[in-house]
Amino acid sequence: MQYLIYLLVYPVIWVISMLPFRLLYLFSDFVYFIVYRVIRYRKKTVRENLILALPHLSDQERLIVEKKFYHHICDMFLEMIKTMNISKEEICKRFVFKNIEVYKELEKQGKSVAVICSHYASYEWIISMNYYSDVAGYGIYKQLKNPYFDKLVRKIRSRFNAKLITTKQTVPTIINNNKNNVLALYGFASDQSPKAKGAMHWSKFMGIEVPVHVGAEMLSKRYNMNLVYLNTKKVSRGHYEATLEILSDNPKEVPNFELTDQYLKLLEKQIYEAPEFYLWTHKRWKYRRDNV
Repeated sequence: MQYLIYLLVYPVIWVISMLPFRLLYLFSDFVYFIVYRVIRYRKKTVRENLILALPHLSDQERLIVEKKFYHHICDMFLEMIKTMNISKEEICKRFVFKNIEVYKELEKQGKSVAVICSHYASYEWIISMNYYSDVAGYGIYKQLKNPYFDKLVRKIRSRFNAKLITTKQTVPTIINNNKNNVLALYGFASDQSPKAKGAMHWSKFMGIEVPVHVGAEMLSKRYNMNLVYLNTKKVSRGHYEATLEILSDNPKEVPNFELTDQYLKLLEKQIYEAPEFYLWTHKRWKYRRDNV
């Protein structure tokens, strides 16, 4: 059944990937209508999240954010599909690293680099950073249940010279690279919710105390990696800018969880500035101190 679904859907995906950007965004407007008005995809979750995270806004203001968010997520989903056939020149024009020289200087130190990012703006095109790297690049992702679509996602993202590894493969990969003196670039999206039971650290995120992922910080400490935050902004439809901010070039000297808290504060600042570009469909605040 999973293979049949893949066979039926793949031709549609391929056709979408061949659309020029102007038609792609016209189609995105149609998809928005279906997703937001007809299917009402996770609308309840989105509204609950917006009330929790942005209580200072009025109902009308949150509704504006909600509609803009659905427009954005439809754009981003189709941009991911477009990645199947986008050229290197095109993606580098549309996703610009404003200070890539910061990363190049870190590379010269002879240490691996952990880039910590979030589900904000375009997290699909972040992987194009590998074009600027002289070392192996690894994107850490959550494996899809459908093995055929999982293979497709891996194929799409590997176009950027990246090696995709699952969350379970992350530690063994880093250990193996470290043992063989292989320098690498690792990308972590660390803003989603871990399970509350056994969480190493709780922190305030958007004013709510929640369990947080600390893997990027802990692995940076253990394997002496530079830790960098990637601040991505949406400039216009289909155009993004990313700025690298060094959290620490010696994480071992920083008290535990301080770097994770610093990352969350930087992300909060982004969300408050333009909340419509954050991923509101996931239950980020499912576990809270007041209900665990």
